[in-house]
Amino acid sequence: MRHPGRLLAQPATAPLPRRLPVAHLELAHVDHALDDGRPLLNDVSLRIGDGAKVALVGPNGIGKTTLLGLLDGRIPVQSGSRGLSGRLGVMRQFVGSVRDGTTIRDLLLTTSPPAIRAAAAALDAAEERAMLDDSERAQMAYARALADWGDAGGYDEEVRWDSATLEALHVPFDQVRYRRAGTLSGGEQKRLVLESLFSGPDDVLLLDEPDNYLDVPGKQWLERIVRESPKTVLLVTHDREVIARCASAIATLERGAAGATLWLHGGTLDTYRQARIDRNDRLDEVRRRWLEEEQKLKDLVQLYKTKAAYNSDMASRLQAARTRLARFQAEGLPEAAPVPEQVSMRLLGGRTAKRAIVCERLELTGLMRPFSTEVWFGDRVAVLGSNGSGKSHFLRLLRQTDENRVGGEGVGDPVAHTGDVRLGNRVRTGYFNQTHQHPEFTGRTLLEILDAGSEDRTGLDRGGASSVLGRYGLVKSAEQRFESLSGGQQARFQILLLELEGATMLLLDEPTDNLDFESAEALEQALRRFEGAVVAVTHDRWFARGFDRFLVFDEDGRVRESDAPDWAVGHVRRAR
Repeated sequence: MRHPGRLLAQPATAPLPRRLPVAHLELAHVDHALDDGRPLLNDVSLRIGDGAKVALVGPNGIGKTTLLGLLDGRIPVQSGSRGLSGRLGVMRQFVGSVRDGTTIRDLLLTTSPPAIRAAAAALDAAEERAMLDDSERAQMAYARALADWGDAGGYDEEVRWDSATLEALHVPFDQVRYRRAGTLSGGEQKRLVLESLFSGPDDVLLLDEPDNYLDVPGKQWLERIVRESPKTVLLVTHDREVIARCASAIATLERGAAGATLWLHGGTLDTYRQARIDRNDRLDEVRRRWLEEEQKLKDLVQLYKTKAAYNSDMASRLQAARTRLARFQAEGLPEAAPVPEQVSMRLLGGRTAKRAIVCERLELTGLMRPFSTEVWFGDRVAVLGSNGSGKSHFLRLLRQTDENRVGGEGVGDPVAHTGDVRLGNRVRTGYFNQTHQHPEFTGRTLLEILDAGSEDRTGLDRGGASSVLGRYGLVKSAEQRFESLSGGQQARFQILLLELEGATMLLLDEPTDNLDFESAEALEQALRRFEGAVVAVTHDRWFARGFDRFLVFDEDGRVRESDAPDWAVGHVRRAR
């Protein structure tokens, strides 16, 4: 039984809106190297403040999450400096994939100031002792911990958490405080933490992929709250629509020989692509002129050196020319334009029966009403709907229906259903798992996975594996274990495996969630060339433009077809 006194405090009146002080966060001339000595960041400087809304973008694995760790102080600055004024709130990348014993209260505590987190830890320890020890000393210590919790602002924090759980989960905080966060969907975890952060006292927010796991209504809410909030926000995201709708500036990490560099585009996504082209053109031009000037100075040194060999009067001029060349070279070679990311995906496909999928009175138990549909060879079908409506279950069922791949990698437990679902002749499914959960890959490097092969693909020797990894921008990660890759690198590797499996129908569950711009565009191009049907669950409005049919899973359990994307779908509500 819980001790009394942990009740949710209710304020007598609503607090007045707080005027945010001028706040900022910055890094200046920061270099960062990995544990093995490889340079990751090179002379990175960034300053955000004054309510700016900045999107941080860059290729998968380039160091965006590391940069956020440097900004929030979790990762020590090796070279350069960090500055902060005001209060800082952080949402880390793991939110949305919490599956351990973390409670909802624990998850909300990650959005609280250090003093609140310390008071909560002390209160939990005192409460545990008081439950095991009825002595006056233990009870007095628990009473002091309760008082310290209140003095630190803990009860005010619980009022804020109550608002967050009501908005995100539609239940009061006291009903769910000790519930495991892992029982929530990824979207619910994201929404809960975001509700808490945006209603909190922090002046600057760092959000690492806040849109992942959110359905389109959730993303639209995120875009609105970011735009309307007076807080300064830096968000890492790959969703081009989110960037277009709420970012007032875009910070880009670009690959370089000595580590990634950063530049800031002070405009929106509409002008970003041309600004990036113009910037690279300027870098190329400055570098070309520098090299031309260096060559002129070298030629001058050589000229005076030749003349000085037979005319001693030229010695002083030779020395002056050498000094001038040394000073010029000391300034350093100007930054080179970044080499464009080269990602080439070859999803070939193959001929199948005209009807690739036939569903007759299909019902996913407890998720949706019976429906019938057909997917034809060459169709591009996007499956739309809010979180929890059954979309991923539908894709898993299609995968499990493939007689050649029953019990295949990453499909999970059998999907309960009634009705009939059939795949056409020569249909061989390729499945992309949204959560990237592949326990069979744990502890194995990419080279080891490719070398071993599987029932669906033949193994590759080191040369063949390096070649295909190179096309996917993963050759430098060949010796990394799968679980150590970034989310985007894991996504690209999954698509690589689809290529090797020779699938004739693709089942893609949120494939673009973690892909950078170049990788997402490479996937879109590969899908246009793919010979066969493609069925994709997606909340990516930009990605959905490439599809010609849409299956919409409504909040009431109905499944309907649409010729255009329909994002106006309400949240599925079930008993909690």
